[in-house]
Amino acid sequence: MSHRQVLQVFEQYQRARTQFVQAVAELAARPHNIETLQNAGVMSLLRPLLLDVVPTIQQTAALALGRLANYNDALAEAVVKGNILPHLVCSLSEQNRFYKKAAAFVLRAVGKHSPQLAQAIVQCGALEMLVICLEDFDPGVKEAASWALGYIARHNSELSQAVVDAGTVPLLVLCIQEPEIALKRIAASTLSDISKHSPELAQTVVDAGAIAHLAQMILNPDAKLKRQVLSALSQIAKHSVDLAELVVEAEIFPVVLTCLKDSDEYVKKNGATLIREIAKHTPELSQLIVNAGGVAAVIDCIGSCRGTVRLPGIMMLGYVAAHSENLSMAVIVSKGIPPLCACLVEECEDHIKAAAVWALGQIGRHTPEHARAVAVANVLPTLLAMYMDTHSSDDLQMKTKRALKNILQKCTYLPALEPLLHDAPPNIMKHIVGQFSKVLPHDSKARRLFVTTGGLKKVQEIKAEPGSLLQEYINTINNCYPEEIVRYYTPGYSELLLERVENYHPVM
Repeated sequence: MSHRQVLQVFEQYQRARTQFVQAVAELAARPHNIETLQNAGVMSLLRPLLLDVVPTIQQTAALALGRLANYNDALAEAVVKGNILPHLVCSLSEQNRFYKKAAAFVLRAVGKHSPQLAQAIVQCGALEMLVICLEDFDPGVKEAASWALGYIARHNSELSQAVVDAGTVPLLVLCIQEPEIALKRIAASTLSDISKHSPELAQTVVDAGAIAHLAQMILNPDAKLKRQVLSALSQIAKHSVDLAELVVEAEIFPVVLTCLKDSDEYVKKNGATLIREIAKHTPELSQLIVNAGGVAAVIDCIGSCRGTVRLPGIMMLGYVAAHSENLSMAVIVSKGIPPLCACLVEECEDHIKAAAVWALGQIGRHTPEHARAVAVANVLPTLLAMYMDTHSSDDLQMKTKRALKNILQKCTYLPALEPLLHDAPPNIMKHIVGQFSKVLPHDSKARRLFVTTGGLKKVQEIKAEPGSLLQEYINTINNCYPEEIVRYYTPGYSELLLERVENYHPVM
């Protein structure tokens, strides 16, 4: 056998390996092939190819494994149980950029499914390798590593802490300063995933100087980058007053308000979320947002969109209004009530309605003036109908009951209360009747109107437990009128009069 023929055998073997991994990688890209590949034992065949002498075979084998692991958690688990991860990371630092990208893709595909699988990645020493990738010159390698780290960190605080302890945060902050938009996006997303779990983790991100760089990118024209930047700032600001103040000190107002007018729905949503996470902490931070025009901007945003995009804005108005009478009045003056009322009618999802109900309750609970502003919007009958609707979720019913109680206990605007007398259940009725018992003794015009609109008649029809609070309220109302008027409107009195007519013998 000649020298050439001997080499030919090796070339054929190499060609066959190359064709095999390329075919498997292509097949793995289509979901309907996955089960067949798995049943054919593809995992055990790909594993030795990760250590192949030919770099392109190594890379393609890693790519195929990543696609398989990405498909579902069972295949990702097969990668872990097949002892493939140590093979993948053992020589990563000496490998070329293509292999590093493919290996990071496998780690991301495995780690995304569950905390247990992400933990397996940490235990095989992959974090150190990913840190090496973050220090690589190639932006694509940095991006792939950043992505894998984000998928590990997002699961829980322990995994996030492991990612931080590996020394990733300063490198991620350097990544957001790189010129490549794709790298900026993923690095900002990973910082968001690290920050979300606890104040301590968020503080680590802050200490690495992330806030200033993130804040500078709020006006970047790339919508996907803006989404991640706003998300990261929200995850930092949500934990404490100190962290929220640090975000505000980066001069995000009034710049961030432009995001509420963005054409991208997620930019709007994340912008409103950031404002909400700051507003919820203290009256001072809420006042700062009001002064910057934030309340008016959020109200416009709620009016211009639908669905879950509205949710953070709705909650932000509730948080602002909850802090104080003045802040609640700022929401009212900025015409915040009509869009909240519109949400009750326009939205199908109960959790969005529940947020709007809660916000209205926070606005109306301070003084009679605040309650009147809510009541005049004719929202009380809607709230009552939602509370009594058997299809409403438990959370919606509970929030509606609480909001009604908060508003009714302050409301002295009787025309808005009167329609409720005809439909309200006893636990709501006592608050309505209670308000009438407070106002009627001091307002003769209201007493007259209460008779002519049928309110007094309705009160006489209410069956209250003797000695109950409701009965006390009814007695207070009845004491505002002459006895014969009360008797006239008492149920059965007309029959009694007719009976007297029948039994009456005229004097001839």
